[in-house]
Amino acid sequence: MLNRIDWTGTQPPKATEKGIWGWMFFDWAAQPFFTVVTTFIFGPYFVSRLTDDPVSAQTTWSNMATISSVIIALLSPVLGSIADQSGARKPWIGFFAIIKIASLFCLWFAAPGSPVLYPVIFMILASISAEFSIVFNDSMMPRLVGKHEVGRLSNTAWGLGYLGGIIVLIAVVTLLAASPETGKTILGLDPLFGLDPATGQDARITGPISAAWYLIFILPMFFFTPDVGKGLPFGTAMRSGLRELKNTLGELKERRGILKFLIARMIYQDGVNGLLILGGIFAAGMFGWATIEIGIYGIILNVIAIFGCLIAGRIDKGVGSKVTVVI
Repeated sequence: MLNRIDWTGTQPPKATEKGIWGWMFFDWAAQPFFTVVTTFIFGPYFVSRLTDDPVSAQTTWSNMATISSVIIALLSPVLGSIADQSGARKPWIGFFAIIKIASLFCLWFAAPGSPVLYPVIFMILASISAEFSIVFNDSMMPRLVGKHEVGRLSNTAWGLGYLGGIIVLIAVVTLLAASPETGKTILGLDPLFGLDPATGQDARITGPISAAWYLIFILPMFFFTPDVGKGLPFGTAMRSGLRELKNTLGELKERRGILKFLIARMIYQDGVNGLLILGGIFAAGMFGWATIEIGIYGIILNVIAIFGCLIAGRIDKGVGSKVTVVI
């Protein structure tokens, strides 16, 4: 049975198996942006090949991540509250998908020697759009399964996302990324589409690839996953949502358990995000790793992550989410 979470005064539609799989495919669609663009391919390219000053480039990339994180932290609760009042999530996801896809396509033009400001702006837009989309997609989950299945569903979707990311990463490393010395991929082939590693095309192509992947595989969620019915008009929803958020924040001092959880999650999740955002560029800047080496490193991490998600899902179903997080 579905949780009877009702944001609009109507009973939620029952989620079919197609609807659940459509929802999980959102992670499959979204993950390549984080894997091949942010962490393992485009990020290291930004630091090591886009400019002649890798130290300054690392600082710029870190500042980009900081700006994105601050915007996400400030606006996510606001947007979430507004969405609760306005009802349907899919229009929000579609709106941010347009911004994300357009921004990722624009990364193709970040050729060596070009101004770094433009890819920084596009990365900020893509990052905040990606995270805001996740907020709205996650809020659909309680309508799909009962509360005892939420942890399993979440971990399965997360693992599916890592699988999608690793498939794209393997394709980039084996078919697109070439050694600067030999001009060949790790399989000894010429890069597909005649990509030239000397001009960073093997890394720049990850933006359009991630955009196209997202555009294609986000469609099952739009077609099959049930959404909340239309709620309040936008203006009314915004005022109501902000009032609700204000009341929620005021109640935190009385609900210290939730406050402690939010603070703890912010700290450890920021640590994870920092490792993911800066790990690849550190390897490129400090160790001089090329795209192929960083790609192999990313493949290893993603394989571990996939099995970790599957194991965590089983643990969560058996002992609960809190114990799983503590473990």
